[in-house]
This record gives sequence, C-alpha cells and structure tokens, in this order.
Amino acid sequence: MAKGSVGERVGEQVNKTAGALGEYLKEQRLLARLSLRQLADQAGVSNPYLSQIERGLRRPSAEVLQQIAKAMRISAESLYVRAGIVNPADGVGGSVELAVLGDTKLTERQKQSLLDVYASFLALNGATSTDHTDTPPAATTTEKEF
Repeated sequence: MAKGSVGERVGEQVNKTAGALGEYLKEQRLLARLSLRQLADQAGVSNPYLSQIERGLRRPSAEVLQQIAKAMRISAESLYVRAGIVNPADGVGGSVELAVLGDTKLTERQKQSLLDVYASFLALNGATSTDHTDTPPAATTTEKEF
C-alpha cells in the first residue's frame, strides 16, 4: 500500500461528505423559503461562510451545524449524520461521536479534533480490516515477564 493512500481516501470522503451536506442544506433552505442572508442571520454565521458550506468548500463544526439546524428547525443529529460526524450504524445511545459532542467540558475545537482523530482511526481500521484481526499486535519491546 502506498504511503498516504489512506489519508488521501479520507480526504476524498470528507470532500464528498462536505459537498453532499452543502447540497442538502441548500435544498432545505430553499424549501424553507429562506435567503442565504436570512439563514446566516438566524444561525449567527456569516453569509460568505454559509455560502462556502453550501458549495461544499467548508466543513462546518458541530457547533455551526447545531446553530444552522436550530435556525432551520431541523434535527441537529441528522446534520451530524450528513456531515459524517455521527455514524448511524453506531446507534444513537452509544455512539462515540454523540458522547464527544455532548461533553460540556470540551471546547468546540477540542470536540472537532477528537472527532477528526476518531474518524481517521475508523478509516484506517476499515482500510486494514482485511489484513488484520481486531486483536492488538504483540508487544515489540523487550519486557521482563514476572
């Protein structure tokens, strides 16, 4: 496997997800008969930033998605799923993503960083799941057994 290929695949998936999320948000905004400026004002984000999200150029944080969801009166969780932050296969009650998003002791930047790392681990494990089992590799350091 070429070095960086997993990272490239993750990047491609993020770009696809951002594009699909942007299309969905634009569709919902138009169905709600809101202008881009009106939604930006209601969500508390800048008009240019919202435009970039809709065009798939920016990947919004969970906090921004929550603000948009509130302004559009739609489920924030559905936006998290569309943004790739929450995986519906994990189940709502036990998902790592929802636990991170619900932790009030973390800043939004910390939450996003944790979610990014978690997603990269999942992508890496998915790419190598055919090569390895779920058991951790044997220790490579020389340790004395007692």
